[in-house]
Parts: sequence; structure tokens; C-alpha cells
Amino acid sequence: MNTEQVILSSLISNEQYGRKVIPFLSHEYFHSKSDQVVYKLIEEYVGKYNAFPTKEALAIDLANKQINQEQFEQCKSVIEQITAPTTLDKSVEWLVDTTEKFCQDKAIYNAIMESISILDDKSEKKLTKGAIPKILQDALSVSFDQTIGHDFIEDAEARYEYYHRKEQRLKFDLDYFNKITQGGMPNKTLNIALAGTGVGKSMFMCSCAAANLKDHKNVLYITLELAEERVAERIDANLLDCPIQELAALPRNVYESRMAKIREQSKGKLIIKEYPTASAGSANFRHLLNELKIKKNFVPDVIYIDYLNICTSSRIKAGSNINSYTYIKAIAEELRGLAVEFNVPIMSATQTTRSGYSNSDVGLEDTSESFGLPATADFMFALISTEELAQMGQIMVKQLKNRYSDPDRYKRFVIGVDKSKMRLFDVDGATDDLVDDTPVMDKTMIGQRMQEERSKIFEGFK
Repeated sequence: MNTEQVILSSLISNEQYGRKVIPFLSHEYFHSKSDQVVYKLIEEYVGKYNAFPTKEALAIDLANKQINQEQFEQCKSVIEQITAPTTLDKSVEWLVDTTEKFCQDKAIYNAIMESISILDDKSEKKLTKGAIPKILQDALSVSFDQTIGHDFIEDAEARYEYYHRKEQRLKFDLDYFNKITQGGMPNKTLNIALAGTGVGKSMFMCSCAAANLKDHKNVLYITLELAEERVAERIDANLLDCPIQELAALPRNVYESRMAKIREQSKGKLIIKEYPTASAGSANFRHLLNELKIKKNFVPDVIYIDYLNICTSSRIKAGSNINSYTYIKAIAEELRGLAVEFNVPIMSATQTTRSGYSNSDVGLEDTSESFGLPATADFMFALISTEELAQMGQIMVKQLKNRYSDPDRYKRFVIGVDKSKMRLFDVDGATDDLVDDTPVMDKTMIGQRMQEERSKIFEGFK
């Protein structure tokens, strides 16, 4: 008796085994056409009646199936060979382990054969060579996941360990961002910066990317707005500590010596990939990540996408009659799914509305195009610039949504900005003596004015 026969026999005679493995089995794993037909009959029966068929039920279903006589006789022979399990076959654990290995081997075999068909241009699915890495990756990831939920009582000890386990986070080089995120961005999250045109969305992400590189992290920067060279130029200005306007005037030997120093100091890599505006989405980014892993052995610790609103959705066809709320929300969901799939934090940005552009106290309602974006994001904050702040070389940050910590703690604060070097930094001395429940920006002129306004509003309640 071969493995296929053991599996088919056990599905009929061992319901405990059958319920564990049938979610992971596929007719494509069976070699002969007759085995595939019999398995499909079992699968259809389970799906319809939520129970496993007897040999007699299979024989009746087979008789009602429209197949040629030769195939009918072969399938009938397979059903007749189904026997009661032996002592060894009664071990559910052994059966499950054997079936898992069978599925893994068959998945890899099928993936290799499909890849050969693609290379020979004989694929029935009309796939291109670019699909081969994904086909092989899916095959290698086949496994039986027996976890079906968290038992609140039985898993209490595991839950306690989770509470005390230090979660991996990507730190900022900005002190108050680390405070409001409990140490940085966790993996599998979508983080959004909201700002008006020209306020500094790209500058913020370039500054963070440069800081991550100095912190020995692998960084992938995807741009759909700026050219690759423009993004690299901004990061050059930051890392080389040189005003962006003076980069072209740097002598070659000075530039090369500074780059050599950066190469020595950082063990990380920074890859910048440009896509035409509104031409790429999560499917393109997934393909890029797989290619980088295969061709450059590059696995990012963080992904920056500049910026979300000019990506495309991989689920909704471009140009379809769909409103902006649904479309942007779909893009946000797909990017967050990408973050979960590749176990990295994703940082992106979005525009404010016209009213939000001139608003010195931006809120979630000022998000352009779709309120579905803040509904999907894990962490969202606004970057606000006014004439007063610009004169002081500062940008105000306001928390809008925070799944990592209390969003009312350090609700607003300011960070310094050096636009010539595309760099953000902590404001020395401006916030050192503030307590946790006091917004950090209240030490600025704008903060003092807002504090006075709040005092007038609540004066009558004293």
C-alpha cells in the first residue's frame, strides 16, 4: 500500500485524522488521475455534509460522475482497495506527520515541474518567468498549522510569557518618537505621516532611512514620486553632513572618502527603487522583495513607501468605477498585509486636504481622499509647519492614532529640522522639564497661545 492509498483509506476510516489534514490536502498532490478523482469525491462530500463518506457512498457518487468508462473502472478499483487501517495506521500523530511530508514533497515536485513548463513556454496558466520565485516559495512554505485559536485558560502561561517578552522594534533617532511608540515601530505594522504639500513627508522618511542605515539596518526605500537619484541625493546630504546644494561641488576624493567612512561604520544596506507614479502596488513590491532576496541576499528591516496615495491597488482594477475611500483603503490594507507577510514595519505618507494644509492643528478628518486609511494604519501622526515654527527651524508633530501607546501622552511636540541637510533632530532643552501629561509643544509660542485659549474655554467651570 502506497502513501496515497494510506491517505485515502484513513480519510474514510479515521475522522479525527481527516479533520486535521483535509484543510491542507489538494487533489494536485495525488499522482494518478484516478486518485485525484476519488479525493475530489471525498472533498466534495465533506464540504456538503460536514462528515466523511463510506466506501458505498463514494461508489454511488462515482457512478453519478460523468467520466469515461476507462477512468470509471480505474476509480472504482481505487475505492475497492480502500481498507480498514492497520495498527500502525491508527496512530493519528504518525498519519498526520506522514501526510505533511507527503504534501511538502509533492508541492515542491509540482512547483519544479510548473517552473520547467514556464521556461519551455508550455504553462497552462500562461505565467511568466517572474512568477517562478513565488511558485517555489509557496511550495517550500507548505506545512500543517494545527493552531486553531488561543485557549484563554489553558494558554495563560504562554500569555504571561508574551507580556514579558521584549518585542522587536525599529528605533527612531528622535527621542519623543521612541517614547510615543514604546521604543520604535514594531514589525507587521503600517505607519503613516500626514502632511501638506512641501511640509516634509519625503524629508521625514529620508531622514529616518538615513538613521536606520547608521543603526546597521537594511532599508528598502520605494519611491513613486521622486527619482531614485533625488532620494539618494537627500540621504547623501544627511549622511555626508553636507548641504544638498553643495553636493555637486564636493571634490571626488572628498565624496569617496566620506562614503568609505559610512561604509565602514554601517553594516546595513539601503536599496532605493523607483516606480512610475500610480503604476505599482503591493504585488509589485512583493515581487521586488523576492527578487532582492534571491539576487542580492537582501532582506529589509524596514520599508519606506513614498507615498501611499500614488500606489495602485492589486485587488481593484485601475480605472474601475470605484470611489476614493474604497480604493485608498484597499491600498492601505494591501500594504499592511505586505508588512505582516514579510514581518517588517512599513512607513508611508499621505496628503492633507486643502483645509488641513492651512490648519495649525491637523486632525484625522484632514486626511485626503479616504478616511479608510487612518482606520487601517497602526500609527498615524501629522507633521505641521507654520511661519513661526519655520523661523525657529522646527516642525510640530501631533499624534492622530497610536496602537502602541496612549495617544494623549505627548499629544503634540516639536522636532528640529535642517532642510539643507535633510535632517530631523531632537530640540535640545526645549522639552526636558515637561511632565508626561503636558504636550511637549506647549513651550513654543504656538503652544502657549493654545494653552491660553484652552484656559479661557474652561474658565467658567472653575
